[in-house]
Amino acid sequence: MARSLFYFVLAGLCEIGGGYLVWLWLREGKSPWYALPGAIVLMLYGIIPTLQPANFGRVYAAYGGIFIVMAIIWGWLVDKIVPDKFDLIGGLVALAGVFIIMYWPRS
Repeated sequence: MARSLFYFVLAGLCEIGGGYLVWLWLREGKSPWYALPGAIVLMLYGIIPTLQPANFGRVYAAYGGIFIVMAIIWGWLVDKIVPDKFDLIGGLVALAGVFIIMYWPRS
């Protein structure tokens, strides 16, 4: 489970970080040179989930919950937007979904 969670967090950092670099280029008027590392990191994001032990649908369904929590944390740390109680409740619900989808024992 620890390795799987590591891959989820790594994928999240690549997706959010790469997307953020593209965002800075297109929305914040930064240099087009922001787009190149953003695109490379986004490509890595596409590769990392293939290291997960489960099937595609399950991995991407569970990853959605990880992404939600990481996006809230990114907004808090990078954009300085403090999450409110609804952000936190929603993040916890999404995280519960991750554990049910990905790690609940199956027979």
